[in-house]
Amino acid sequence: MHEGLEGVLVAKTTLSSVEGDVGRLTIRGHLIESLASEAPYEAMVGLLLDGALPPPERLRELQAQLGAARVRAYARLAPLGRAVRSTDPMRSLATALSLLPSDATPADAIGMAGVATAAWLSKARGITSLAPEPELPHAQDLLRLARGVAPTPAATRLLDTYLVTVAEHGFNASTFAARVTASTGADLASAVVSGVVTLSGPLHGGAPGPVLDMLDAVATPEHAREYVRAELALGRRIMGMGHRVYRARDPRAFVLERALAAYQRSDVANARLELARAVEQAAEAELARLHPERPLRANVEFYTALLLEALEVPRAAFTAIFACARVAGYAAHYAEQRREGRLIRPSALYVGP
Repeated sequence: MHEGLEGVLVAKTTLSSVEGDVGRLTIRGHLIESLASEAPYEAMVGLLLDGALPPPERLRELQAQLGAARVRAYARLAPLGRAVRSTDPMRSLATALSLLPSDATPADAIGMAGVATAAWLSKARGITSLAPEPELPHAQDLLRLARGVAPTPAATRLLDTYLVTVAEHGFNASTFAARVTASTGADLASAVVSGVVTLSGPLHGGAPGPVLDMLDAVATPEHAREYVRAELALGRRIMGMGHRVYRARDPRAFVLERALAAYQRSDVANARLELARAVEQAAEAELARLHPERPLRANVEFYTALLLEALEVPRAAFTAIFACARVAGYAAHYAEQRREGRLIRPSALYVGP
């Protein structure tokens, strides 16, 4: 019996490969490092749904499809107002996605996720929600909708990098939930909602915010080692360190760290990155000393926290932004599972009276 299904193979997939021992993530044959540095989110959507990076004409088509989907999402949400704007952004997102029709397309799901999350963010800022501009690239319009003003090219590129980096990642808990739903013959919207509500759990999508709390507590790079040692002595976790699959450094952490270094927003942002690097180095060294048999290294959430903070996203919405990216992965897994056509129905070992 494999509790938690760790190491159990339940399907074949052509979408992604997570090689934890060497810290490698491959999406349909492409390393995540190259995709994140070169491809906009629309290209990642095309890669996941079509099986290959889209040529220029297809890329323009995908951008138009996502733009039209954002307009449809806005039309569905606008009359409902506060009814779909819970104080919890993940509940708000799940509610909005449940409004999609039974024949919703992947573009519809991606568009709804983005518009619903941006609406929550604009409400949190106390600004009037804007209508989407369908001719804009997806990341640019999401930032515009969330902030109420046009974003800089640098901010757009930073969000694009993030959306590409976290769009797909193997058979994680929420993706598996989406595939289980797909295996029953349910529609795409139902599968995506399954994924999103599973992602809302703190053991899966809930650590980026606490990373910032940790950095606030450390305050300066000089205090990093002292803080790490004190936390470990008390038996506490170091936020953003360690992963269920990766034994090497999460490649997505490298991608996001590199993107942050290139994003020169302010001296404050640079100081924050310097602090994070000091904490990561101190934590890696101390964890390796205490547990040489299984060193823990930075995961994607470590630098996600800094990236979303640099984009002025409130901590409460970090997981919702993650979900906006991951919807494309859920949609691709939905299609793959439906082609498989087999109901996922595991068994349990009865240990009762």
